Amino acid sequence: MKMASIHLLKFMEFEFWRSGNPMVRFRHLIHPRATMERTADLAESFLKATEAAAIAAADWRGRGERKIADGAAVEAMRAVFDSVPFDGRVAIGEGERDDAPMLWIGEPLGNRQNDPDALSIDIAVDPLECTNHCANDSPNAIAVLAAAPRGTLLHAPDCYMDKLAGPAELAGEISLEGDVAYNIEAASHALDKLPRDILAVVMERPRHEELIRELRDLDVKIRLIGDGDVSAALDAANPDSEVDMLIGIGAAPEGVITATALRGLGAHFEGQLVFKNDGHRERAESMIDDDIERIWKRDDLCKSDDAIFVASGVCTGYLPGVEFLPDRTAVHSEIIDVLQGTRRFVSSEYPR
Repeated sequence: MKMASIHLLKFMEFEFWRSGNPMVRFRHLIHPRATMERTADLAESFLKATEAAAIAAADWRGRGERKIADGAAVEAMRAVFDSVPFDGRVAIGEGERDDAPMLWIGEPLGNRQNDPDALSIDIAVDPLECTNHCANDSPNAIAVLAAAPRGTLLHAPDCYMDKLAGPAELAGEISLEGDVAYNIEAASHALDKLPRDILAVVMERPRHEELIRELRDLDVKIRLIGDGDVSAALDAANPDSEVDMLIGIGAAPEGVITATALRGLGAHFEGQLVFKNDGHRERAESMIDDDIERIWKRDDLCKSDDAIFVASGVCTGYLPGVEFLPDRTAVHSEIIDVLQGTRRFVSSEYPR
């Protein structure tokens, strides 16, 4: 943007503090009444939100304080959203299941609430995906969100979701309607691989003991992960990755976020809500004007091409983690523009 235009703009400025000193300052140029035509017009603002959350959480890497790290990420992201010119709402987010800090479902975001000229946008968000990994400084902790026009992302409680993801070659070939054996046989044919050459990612949880046993019986290779099924699904969607599939139950907010990313990549995703108790089921019935037992296709979870996915690395994994350098802070991110079908990797450095 040319310097001659600065008189038309205002600054959004945010500071985060680390050990009594400014950890990073964001200074973001934005027109106070800018006309936005589509969700991606706010991509840079959403990028600032995930960057801020990642930096705030990264200060707690390896300290064993997952809830403090989560809270720092939430407050940093909220501070950025408060100054973004849009009429936003949290459609689905993390925190209710485990009483963690959160951007609460239904929370208004942005500084143009109820403005008829503002973009009305839904957000699916996890300010710190993989809190345990951040606490232990393990791979693939990220700050992540998806954004799309109001009403086009699944508006649901923070429950669980059975998920099935894979590359574009598996679209229409695998389905949660089939059992494990059916899906492995279908993947084997579609990918032209023997079952023993298929690599499936599964979260290591007691609930997956039977799934793991079935996959072993089919001679499928399994990569067990502690957390982080968003990054695992992105791996599965990548035809150049050694990962072929993501299978199993994880958090529903990440399912909506993943569906948005994989819509942009043309990959396969399905999800089915799983309820831990009657309270979660009743809340879902009150929020979802549909059969809560249904299988949600990728394009049911994210119904619009006018959508974006944004993630920033906290701990090094599929994205590099935040780097606290002597005079600056570096953060590394990914933006997927669903409409354009583009995937950008962005590195930013902020003075300390």
